[in-house]
Amino acid sequence: MTPVDRSRQIERAAEQLSSVERGPGAPGPGLASCRLLAELTDEWMLDVFDAAMAEHRPSSRVALLAIGGYGRGELAPQSDLDLLLVHDAKRKKVASEIEPVASAVWYPLWDAGVKLGHAVRRLDEQLDLARDDLDSATALVTARPLAGDDELAAEVVAAGLELWRQRGDRHLAELRKRVRDRQEAAADVAYRLEPDIKDGHGGLRDVQSLWWARAAGLSISGADLVDLDLAYDLLLRARVALHVTSGRPGDVLRLEDQDAVAAAGGWSDADTLMADVAAAGRSIAWLADENWERAVAPPTAEPERAVAPGIVLRGGEIELGEGADPVADPTLVLQAAVAAARHGVRIGRATLDRLHDEITPWPGTWPVGATDELVALLLEGHRAIDVLEALDQRELFARLLPEWEPVRSKPQRNAYHRFTVDRHLWEAAANAGELADRVGRPDLLVLGALLHDLGKGYPGDHTEVGMDLVRVIGPRLGLAPADVDVLVAMVEHHLLLPDVAVRRDLTDEATIRQVADAIGTVERLELLHALTEADSVATGPSAWGEWKAGLVSELVARVRHVLGGGDVKEVTWRLFPDADTLAKMARGEFDVSRRGDLITVVSSDAAGTFSQIAGVISLHGLDVVSA
Repeated sequence: MTPVDRSRQIERAAEQLSSVERGPGAPGPGLASCRLLAELTDEWMLDVFDAAMAEHRPSSRVALLAIGGYGRGELAPQSDLDLLLVHDAKRKKVASEIEPVASAVWYPLWDAGVKLGHAVRRLDEQLDLARDDLDSATALVTARPLAGDDELAAEVVAAGLELWRQRGDRHLAELRKRVRDRQEAAADVAYRLEPDIKDGHGGLRDVQSLWWARAAGLSISGADLVDLDLAYDLLLRARVALHVTSGRPGDVLRLEDQDAVAAAGGWSDADTLMADVAAAGRSIAWLADENWERAVAPPTAEPERAVAPGIVLRGGEIELGEGADPVADPTLVLQAAVAAARHGVRIGRATLDRLHDEITPWPGTWPVGATDELVALLLEGHRAIDVLEALDQRELFARLLPEWEPVRSKPQRNAYHRFTVDRHLWEAAANAGELADRVGRPDLLVLGALLHDLGKGYPGDHTEVGMDLVRVIGPRLGLAPADVDVLVAMVEHHLLLPDVAVRRDLTDEATIRQVADAIGTVERLELLHALTEADSVATGPSAWGEWKAGLVSELVARVRHVLGGGDVKEVTWRLFPDADTLAKMARGEFDVSRRGDLITVVSSDAAGTFSQIAGVISLHGLDVVSA
């Protein structure tokens, strides 16, 4: 086979991305494409192996096995071809009988441009490795005979699986540690601008690790396996499209590749692609964490105890108590969430499944007490995020707040934002919950943080759309008209303080008056100040820092003075030049000094001085607000 022939095989497989429609029990387009390429490669491998055996005719048993992704029948276009040549030749015959066969198999693959992962081992050598080496052990878990001696191939596969099961506890512990290390290094698939869809948290490798763990005894429900398969296939589809369009191996969806990947993979555009990738990554990450944590959680002898009406803490998880009825009392979903956040535990899967089955959408006014429970959950800060994710994975959060659905897993494809819109709102609300002691109305702070960017899920200016949404949502939450007005103002002005602080002259009376007139009251100013910090920290590391925090605080202090009845001149007047600067000028000195955000340069007048000063400031990464 030539490199051109191999390219044609890849093209045939890639056509599956758009031609396959998934039916019940049928593979999706990602898996269908990989399987077709694996089948075409199998035919090639059989021809190559048979030719090698016919030429060299070893007297020992020899078998060729596919391992890794190829062994699973999931061969992506630019993936390595992982092969194991296993034999039972005596050591003195390896060089004369086995090595020539191996060379006759490997060289045609290299000549065709295939990236080859290969090994030649005696049966006992391979099994010895599988006893202690995790990679060798997992390779045999999904090994697949291709050609050669059927009995030898079956023997190595069966022995590998038996070893895996026998040493399951040890392998599970090592596998769990490796999963954690890999996830920390590659970050979340769902929240990276350029996600690693194989090794990231919520990537393909997380699903494969669960399959290996299941073979070692980890129990995974049938429903979870179905959800994992769906998410896995979607990431496979993106991976195949990435390999086809880039023409190179790799698993990171670079920003510059996303448009081409979307087109090749059958998505309408890159935003839709990345929304689907984020949703799949979130689903895999949640299911992987759920199953791993339950597998390794230490048994608890703590007796069952009630933690809220109808809610109990049982076996280290929050469950519905005996007689609890989510249909009669729909607030139980939020009561369970609050209890889970406060105790730092998960909501039990049985309870999540029951809530999913029995809680219906809340399109009208919320049940009495539900808003208080939501506020209580958000005030738990970052402890609430895992709980919110669990509710969202079981499609519960959007049932409580239907306007949430358009922002679920919605990407923000710019380097400024690190999270999808929904996760950004949760992070902002969590940050706000941890700043609650700075405001007089913590409830409005966390609700405003949760809703401030909700308009990003809809067409139009997200601020204006968000204001309209809050005008509808607020009364449904049972809020008083005055409180709804405050939330609308928070959405309207959530960018006001940072925009003015970094772009306007804070010693200008007009600037301070404009901000004071827009905000109107000290209460709203306090809420917006805390929201600004919560929102900025949730956005990303480049959105908040000491310099920006200082400018916002200075602006807030001056506006507060005016809103409290003070004279704007008292907070904006600044003598320049001051007496010290005048003295230096009189002496003809050259001097550069800094006070806060003001840099004063005393110099004799000369052409180009101003441009040189501006250039030096720019080289140091600073922006000139006014001069």
